[in-house]
Parts: sequence; C-alpha cells; structure tokens
Amino acid sequence: MIFYFSGTGNSKWVAKQIAELTFDKAYNIMEFEEIPNIKDEKQIGFIFPIYAWGAPEPVLNFAKKLENINIFTFGICTCGEEAGLAMKRFSKIYHLDSSYSLIMPNNYIIGTDIDEDRIINNKINNAYNKIKTISTDILNKNKVYDIEEGKFSKLKSTIFNFGFNKFARTTRKFYVIDKCNGCGLCVKNCIISAIQLIDKKPIWNKKLCYQCLRCINECPKQAIQYGKATENRNRYMINRYI
Repeated sequence: MIFYFSGTGNSKWVAKQIAELTFDKAYNIMEFEEIPNIKDEKQIGFIFPIYAWGAPEPVLNFAKKLENINIFTFGICTCGEEAGLAMKRFSKIYHLDSSYSLIMPNNYIIGTDIDEDRIINNKINNAYNKIKTISTDILNKNKVYDIEEGKFSKLKSTIFNFGFNKFARTTRKFYVIDKCNGCGLCVKNCIISAIQLIDKKPIWNKKLCYQCLRCINECPKQAIQYGKATENRNRYMINRYI
C-alpha cells in the first residue's frame, strides 16, 4: 500500500505514478475513517509534501497510529528545493528502508509566485524520469537515501519547522475579494473543514490549518487571498499541466 497526502496534487500525482510502476495501489490518508490493516501487505510507502523542512502534521499523526511491521518501507517527499532532515525525523516515527526527495513545481504562493510554465513542465518531466528510477529501486527493495537536505538542515528542520507549525499556520490572513461567486469549492476541498459559507462567502472558522493551500490555488476565480501579496500572484494545480 502507498499512502499519500497532497494539497495541490504534486504528491498525489507522484503516488499514482509510483503505484502504477510498482503494481501497487495509492491511498489518500485523509479519506481513511480508521487506520487500515496492513498485516498482509508486502511493502508500505509514504508520499507527501515538505512543509517548512518537515512532514505535514496529518502525515505524522497517521504514521504514529500505523502498525510497524517487518516489511520493506519507503518514503518520497516532494519539495521545491530542499527537504532538510524531514525524512530522517519521519523515519524515527515510522521506519523507512529507503527515502527520496523529488523536486516539484512551487505551490507555496504565500511565499513566492509560482514557477513559469517552462520551468513547471521541466520539473514534472524530470520528476517522472526520477520516478522510474525510484520505482526500479522499490521493486528490487534497494535501500537508498537520496535526499537533498540542503544547508543548515538541522536548524531548518527543528527551529524553523517549529516556528512554522506554531506561528505560520494561522487562517487569519485568508480573505476573498469581490470576484468570489460563492461556488463553495473551497469548502468542499478543505481537509479539516475550516471553511464555511456565510452569505455565499467563505469564512475560515478555525485558527489553524495545515497550509496545504488547495483552497487558494484551486479557486476558479482566484478570489481567495492570503495577505496582500497573493493578489498579484498566479495559482498552481498540477492537473493543469498533466
């Protein structure tokens, strides 16, 4: 079984490609009502994005509850550039025999604008080529650590990651501009039900979110904003490029 968590589709796409090439199945961890039974599985994989040089909270919570059994395990993290020590830290929660980082298009428009189309297409093509290599490793059960940790990885994956989870996951800066048509897609897509429609406008009713940014990136009218900077930035969902 391959378990994935995805906001704008990068990690979902990777999980589907890996599953197809390794004759496995990919499952969205947010769709499980209870922790699955894995006793009869021959391998377990985790695929997820990097959030501030760490694994997303729902992935960590899921892994903590999943039974550790003596089978081949692997993890793949999608990131803009660096993963820090995210996979080593994750492996302390759920042991990984092999770990990989995979550079994918930028979707964190809170920080910077998305990549140009040319760069996006190049990243996706390069990722698919690497996915084929990773899939061969998985089929052969090779033990590999292929992670772009980057500089100051310990600092980034501890202090910076703590700061992100403590202070940067606020919903206070979300708002909508007049282009919003009240379609409710953001409400449907929110994985923690942090959004509700009031007078046909989305309102964020929880203090914290996971920062998957699917709501802001998939809004068909680009009406959702996070602070003033995002009003002049483009949006990214992988299904527009594949």
